[in-house]
Amino acid sequence: MFEMTSMEAFILALGALGFGIVLLIRGGNWTIDSSVFIARKLGISPLLVGFTIVAFGTSLPELIVSVNASFHHLPGIAVGNVIGSNIANILLVIGATATFATLHVVRRDVLRDLTAMIIATLALTALMLYGEISRTTGFIMLGALILYTSWQYLMASKGAIKFEEPDNPEFPNMLVSIGYLFLGLLFIALGAEMLVRGAKVSAIVIGVPEDVIGLSVIAFGTSLPELSTCLIAAKRKQFDLVIGNIIGSNVFNILMIIGATAITKDIIMMDMAKQLVTLDIWVVLGVSVLFTALLLSYQKVTRPIGVIFTMGYVAYIGTIYALYFI
Repeated sequence: MFEMTSMEAFILALGALGFGIVLLIRGGNWTIDSSVFIARKLGISPLLVGFTIVAFGTSLPELIVSVNASFHHLPGIAVGNVIGSNIANILLVIGATATFATLHVVRRDVLRDLTAMIIATLALTALMLYGEISRTTGFIMLGALILYTSWQYLMASKGAIKFEEPDNPEFPNMLVSIGYLFLGLLFIALGAEMLVRGAKVSAIVIGVPEDVIGLSVIAFGTSLPELSTCLIAAKRKQFDLVIGNIIGSNVFNILMIIGATAITKDIIMMDMAKQLVTLDIWVVLGVSVLFTALLLSYQKVTRPIGVIFTMGYVAYIGTIYALYFI
């Protein structure tokens, strides 16, 4: 009977991780584009489309990965994915984008959303220190997200906050768009399964907890859509879209993904690597506070700051792996 070596298993696991990320990105794009097309054909306003389909769709890959990991009894991947994605969004996505163009913001335009991000991050920190995120708490987090999104929609409809209309994708007809919708959802499901299984095998082979894979490889992969979106927006000088995309993504990651994951099964911190509570949650809190202070005081992210952010992300990834090999 053929027996696979550790190196062969690791190579296959890396292949599954890479292919899973490709499926997630492609499936996410098809799901959002087809959903927007269908909604427009049904006469739903661009404002409502942006605050429902697009906002939910951009976090759908992370959501499916985390819920899938929970079903596989791998809560560390679920929580690590959210923490790692939020760190990557600020340090890597904002950092890399700012190296190409200085990001300017107006304090009053980002104050409310930054406040929501800090409150959500503080709540996650408190829950992780408490040691458990129950199903009840999960429902409360989803309820808070619905209230937050509804408030944003009402403010945008009144013109109190800026709103970037989503792109207007084109399909030959409604039937084709529905086909792409189902294909996109299928790709997301398959990509999430491959990503979780690849992460599990990789963690076993290289001897680190699956939480670390979630914090690094999976978080990086699921942050790639935000990176590409922000780079394109920065090239078009849509700086409000860049900053808003990252802040909104971080709020959605915590409230929707952690909330939905907790509803499927209570999240118990004792089932995960201690590093998530002793190091990583503090990193995401510190980075979020630093980002907030920078935007509210300086109101821009310059190229030197972008380089520092990007180097900080590389240093963080190096640190979490070094902890298990040194």
